[in-house]
Amino acid sequence: MLTITQDLHDRIVAHARADHPDEACGVIAGPQGSDRPERFVPMLNAARSPTFYEFDSTDLLALYREMDDRDEEPVVIYHSHTATEAYPSRTDISYAGEPGAHYVLVSTAESGAEEGPVQFRSFRIVEGEVTEENVKIVTAY
Repeated sequence: MLTITQDLHDRIVAHARADHPDEACGVIAGPQGSDRPERFVPMLNAARSPTFYEFDSTDLLALYREMDDRDEEPVVIYHSHTATEAYPSRTDISYAGEPGAHYVLVSTAESGAEEGPVQFRSFRIVEGEVTEENVKIVTAY
């Protein structure tokens, strides 16, 4: 199960809406071994695409160095789908390289950049196998 604060949930959704119609992407880092997402790190979708996301390799390397210096790991890796449901695509699955991370997908297909309903779902992706997990939203840890 992914346990995430309301604030982090809302920031992911806001980022997805702000980047719509392109897919948004980012990471929430947390202390190593804690499984607790804490530090919101929105990233630029280098592909600038409504159907695909790609972290900028320079930005991603800098983030991993920073997380290493802070004894953090990527607890949540998130991105949005702008025209389809919040479920990992074949491409998403093939690029999922962090077996310990929660892969969060937000679909803005129904409301776009406007206020309105979104799908917010979390998955574990290990060696190509996708498992949906429950999401528990809390006020604080």
